[in-house]
Formats: sequence, C-alpha cells, structure tokens
Amino acid sequence: MIISASRRTDIPAYYAEWFFKRIRDAHVLVRNPVNLRQVSRIKLTPEVVDGIVFWTKDPTPMLDRLGELKDYTYYFQFTITPYGKDIEPNIPPKNEAILTAFKKLSDMIGPDRIIWRYDPILISEKYSAEYHLRAFAKIAGELHDYTRKVIISFIDEDYRTVKSNVKELALSDFPAEKQIEIGSALSGIAKDYGLRIDTCAEEIDLEEYGIEHARCIDGRLFEKLLDCRLDIGKDRNQRPECGCAASVDIGMYNTCLNGCRYCYANYNPKMVARNYARHDPLSPLLSGEISAEDRVTEREMKSQRAGGWKCQQQL
Repeated sequence: MIISASRRTDIPAYYAEWFFKRIRDAHVLVRNPVNLRQVSRIKLTPEVVDGIVFWTKDPTPMLDRLGELKDYTYYFQFTITPYGKDIEPNIPPKNEAILTAFKKLSDMIGPDRIIWRYDPILISEKYSAEYHLRAFAKIAGELHDYTRKVIISFIDEDYRTVKSNVKELALSDFPAEKQIEIGSALSGIAKDYGLRIDTCAEEIDLEEYGIEHARCIDGRLFEKLLDCRLDIGKDRNQRPECGCAASVDIGMYNTCLNGCRYCYANYNPKMVARNYARHDPLSPLLSGEISAEDRVTEREMKSQRAGGWKCQQQL
C-alpha cells in the first residue's frame, strides 16, 4: 500500500513530530472525512507500506529526521509558487527559506525523489500570464539541478470552498484557450531547463506541447525506487483525469495552517484553529481523541509488491 501524507494537510510543515511518532508506533488512526465517527486503524509497518508520498510547502521540520525513515521508500511533492502573502499568507519567505529547503532536501534524497509543483496557476491583474512566465523561469533556473520534473495545474473554481476563499482576489477569466497558451509557454521553459512537465488532473490536452497527465502518486516511480513491480491500480476516488495510483491518505481536512486562498482542503479558518488546538503529537489521531461514540475498525493493509514485501519478483 502507498501512504499519502497528505493531500488534506501539510504534515511535514506542521505535524512532523506526530508523523514520526506514528512511524515509531507503526500505526495511525484516520477519521472518515464523510463520517467522522468512523475511524480506521492503519498499519504503518515497512512490511505493508510500499511507499510514502509527502505533500508540502515547507519540509524543514522533517529534514534533520529523515534517517528515521530508513526502512521506508518515499518521495516529496513540493509546491513552490510565486504568490505573495495575499494568497499564501503563512508560507515562509521563498528565496530565503523555501528554495533553500528544496535544495537541501534534494541533496539529501536525490532529485528523482523530489517533484516541484507549480500549482495552482491563477490569473489576476497582479498575477498576469506574463508574471507567471517570468516567475516560472526564475524558479526553474533555481531548481533544475535539484529535480527532474515539475507538475502544473490551473485553479479550479468549481470547488465551492475555493470560490469562497478567492472571491476577494478579483481573478480574471481563465478559459481553456488561455490555459493552453500558458501551458505551451511553460513547457518551452521547462524544456530549456531539462525538466519534464506534467499537468495535475486537467481536462485540457497539452500532449502536443510535451505535457502529459501527471501521476502525483506514481506507482511507476515507486517501482523504480523499489526495483520491484507493484500490483496496484488507479485511485478510483480521484477525478477521472487523475492518473494517481491507489493510496491511503492519513491527513485530515481543515488542519493546515498555511492559509492558502486557493486551497480546497481547508475551507473553515475557525475549524482549522480548533482542530490545530486539539492536536496532540502523542495521539494516534491527527486532531482530537477517540470518544465513546467513535467506531474504530482495523483496515486491511497489505504490500502490493509482486512476490511479497521482500520483493522476490523484480522488474
């Protein structure tokens, strides 16, 4: 099984101590986001965890502790965008902190295991198409020696929560034709820097510009890192355009303190503050405790490595 840590919150930035405690205890409790009274107990032993994907905007709290993951295979999805505090209010300074963290992480684990995300792309008077092209080229120039791939996406205002968060930003219309125009230009820049470029769950087809649909949770990459075939299918819980492999997410909505205005996973600031206040690094839950009303069930977990977790059948 592959663990996603997490699409729902920034575990490396805000919950690193909790995560490493879960690794030591070899299990985690996760509430069903649809029915919070349903709780799954998920094993985190190396025998069942084929890989971990970390999603973050700042992995700094984890960097000095990666040795604790020596028995696990993992990689990072690391988002770096050019937005200011008006859109990403709680992200540390990009030049002084975030780019430095990206490079340090790459030096530690290698460029194949750190993927740069430039997403979502939104357009406004301040953040024009020309602004994005300049910013993308600048960041690509900084990172091209530290990663192999960049993933882009365009803001999806169909999410009710996103509409609420961005209503004061005066975003410009962003039709498919404009997305294709920007995508093709970004592809050229990425190619100049030797970077592969994919899109995340986008309906538009950009293959003629060398842009494929991404697999952010990438079974193929894990097969390469493990040197072993994985019997794993597509994640049916994601949008049809999503190419991700099946995974188990151990995060929780409305727990991320980044405060990004485009975020679909955190839509209630008061709830975010309340959930974070209830966080205990020693608890098996990310936020809060188990109550008498909760129903905890053991989720069946097994390795998807062909031939067993010791990977007798290699690629």
